[in-house]
Amino acid sequence: MEKQVIITGGAGFIGSHLVDRLLDEGKRHVTVLDNFHANYPKAVKENNLARHVGNPLFSIVEGDILDEEVLDRIFSGSEGKAVTVVHLAALVGVRPSLDNPTDYHRVNVTGTLKLLEKARMARISHFILASSSSVYGDLKEVPWKESATDLKPISPYAASKIAAEEFTRVYARLHGLNATVLRFFTVYGPRQRPDLAIHSFFRKIDQGLPIQQFGDGGTQRDYTHVDDIVTGMRGAMDRHLQGPDEQGAFDIFNLGNSRTVALRDLIGSIERQLGRKALLEVLPEQAGDVRETHADVEKARAGFGYSPVTELADGLADFQRWLTASDLERSAD
Repeated sequence: MEKQVIITGGAGFIGSHLVDRLLDEGKRHVTVLDNFHANYPKAVKENNLARHVGNPLFSIVEGDILDEEVLDRIFSGSEGKAVTVVHLAALVGVRPSLDNPTDYHRVNVTGTLKLLEKARMARISHFILASSSSVYGDLKEVPWKESATDLKPISPYAASKIAAEEFTRVYARLHGLNATVLRFFTVYGPRQRPDLAIHSFFRKIDQGLPIQQFGDGGTQRDYTHVDDIVTGMRGAMDRHLQGPDEQGAFDIFNLGNSRTVALRDLIGSIERQLGRKALLEVLPEQAGDVRETHADVEKARAGFGYSPVTELADGLADFQRWLTASDLERSAD
């Protein structure tokens, strides 16, 4: 049976790395669905996938997960194939969601529901939803475990991700859809979006521009390199699925580094990497931001051998190499 993977949002940061990994393996046909959202230039996303153009195992569809015709097109011909859907497409970010909660619900919740319905109709093998550590909200007991039930999201983005998770759970229970939810913890690395902290800090510190530090610098994040995230995703894709009775298999896994770093220490690490001091603009803490994120990854370790290996210093050096190379490439065009 031919194997096929459909990746929504596959031209973006995390998705394009997963595309690379799968096509380098050469065992599956990969279809990317991406709407090339204007949150950053389309050319950047196109460049993420440029080396795969012409590969017979690769195809890309430009379109939106809210568009029924587009969804019909990507699922067309999937009968008789072992199809895995990796759903990464979403409006992202805690702070922007405060200003546009309706858009976040429409894309992250309604869009996921539309995709689930098409996946159900196509009887796909496995549906993987990319979720977020933000669903834990300000849960005080750390590290956070997937078994936590008292989730208290503090942003529209987090609420939209919980809703997407629950619709996925419902489809597994009612329709026998095999589904996995992966909660990502602060992913960084090559191709990271320009608006995210590590990317922004590197550029501004290197240019001698001030960076914004919200709060006292003591907020803690579980920074996870994209290579570790992709390895975890591959493990989740290949894990044995067995649902109870007529229900589909459903489970939730954290994918994090399982070690926290304070914001002030992150800034210090970037300063050392660049050999320059940061100019700090200290601002009040922002609504929707949590004090700490910290993943317990034992469930993923037991479930499919997940074991993050990238130290922060190595990951930041990797990011800097990519940033320098990509800037040189752009200046040569």
